[in-house]
Formats: sequence, C-alpha cells, structure tokens
Amino acid sequence: MRRLGLIAGNGKFPLIFAQQARQEGVSLVTVAHRGETSEAIEKLVDEITWVYVGELGKILRTFHQAGVKEAVMAGGVGKARLFSNFRPDLRGVAFLARMRSREDDQLLQGVARELEGEGIRVLESTLFLSRIIPSEGVLTRRSPTPAQWEDVRLGFQIAKGVGRLGIGQSVVIKEGVILAVEAIEGTDEVIRRGGALGKDGVVVVKVSKPHQDLRFDVPAVGVETVRVLREVGGAVLAVEAGKTIVLEKEETLQEADRSAIAVVAVTEQER
Repeated sequence: MRRLGLIAGNGKFPLIFAQQARQEGVSLVTVAHRGETSEAIEKLVDEITWVYVGELGKILRTFHQAGVKEAVMAGGVGKARLFSNFRPDLRGVAFLARMRSREDDQLLQGVARELEGEGIRVLESTLFLSRIIPSEGVLTRRSPTPAQWEDVRLGFQIAKGVGRLGIGQSVVIKEGVILAVEAIEGTDEVIRRGGALGKDGVVVVKVSKPHQDLRFDVPAVGVETVRVLREVGGAVLAVEAGKTIVLEKEETLQEADRSAIAVVAVTEQER
C-alpha cells in the first residue's frame, strides 16, 4: 500500500483529499494544525499528529518516524495565525529567521524545500482530484449576460495582477468597477465586502496566481462560496479553468442552480 504524508490546513480541501486518497487505497500519515484543521480529519486518515502553526521540527519527526518519503500539503493556514496561536519550535524559528518574505508562496515554497531537504518529496495537492477541477465552460444552467461576461474578463485581468503582487486571488466587480480585492480576509469575506458596496448582481472572479505552484495553495471554491454570493445577491462566480478546485462539485453547482447564480470556468485566453 502506498504511504503518503499529508500536511493538513483549514477548510474542506484536506477532508476531500483524504476521502479521495482512501478510495485510491493510499495510507495517509497526517499532520493537522490546531485551530485550523477540522477534527473530522481524524476519521479519514490512518495516523494523525496535531501540531501548532510553526512546529516544523515536529512535522519532520512525525514523517521520518513513519517512514514517509512523499507528502502533500492540502488546505491553507490563515495569515492571522502568524499573529495568534503561533508556537514555532526550534526548527520553525530557524526556518523563519532564514525567510526574507512572509508572503504565502514564499513560506510554502520554503516549507517544501525543508521537507525535500530531508528526503521527503512534495507532490502536487491536486493528486487524485482531477474530477473536481473544471475545464473551460459554463458549469451551471444559467450563463452570464454579455455585460457580466465583460466583467468576468476584466476581473480575470485584475485578479491576475493582484495575484502577481501576492495580495490575494479574488476580486468582486460590477459594471466594470472593481468593488473589492481579496487580501488577508479570504474569499468569503471579500464577497461580503464587495457585495455590500455593489448590491445585487456582483460578479466574483477567482484565479490562480501567475506561475502557481500546484503543490500547495491551489485556489478553491465550494458550497459556502455560493451561499455567501447568494447572501449578497451575487450573479456570477468565475474560476480559472484547469487550476481551481470546486469542492463538493455536484452539491456546489446544484446550490448555484437553485440560487440562479452562473458558475463558469475560464482561461487566460478569455481576456
């Protein structure tokens, strides 16, 4: 049986990854983060160790003791955790001292280098998940209006620019006006903020960062994303085709259909 390490962060992504890995017959040795990872992960994996954010040495010891040679990082860790509930061990302190940037990508790439320096290869987090990564097209019964397609195209350009700066991956737009840009608060909160400004009919665009490293931090949307968009009277959710995970895909699209929200997957050529 294949044995794989899982570094689990927040959200449903680690749970869905664990479920799919089990179906593939893979044994998971999991490190989960206190205050971030759902306790439901315990029922889906073979071994689990709970750590605080920053306990890099404990993660490495756990994998070495279990004989893990390959690992996946699934789910993020909120940046706010760098200011609360952050308890680095000696290896974690030394790692942070070497890092020149605290941007998500730089930190995650740094952790990946630490793992690979210890003989643990970091694999793409999309492993086993091709079924929930949509191809280009309209995914729901409703399609955007011509004006909303224009917003999608403009929003795609802006979101890519924001991602290039390491700020966030989502924007809220209406009638050519950018209402909100995602930062530390996450997708749901940026939708609420933009929706409050734009009222009904806002368009949300979520993309991968330029040169996104698919080993971690893959953009994801799901049922809750659609529910928040419905709360603010939103009209369209656009994601980048081939590079965005739609968690609980069938349920998410059904929720969008019930809410008369168009969900589309677009490529960079759509600009």
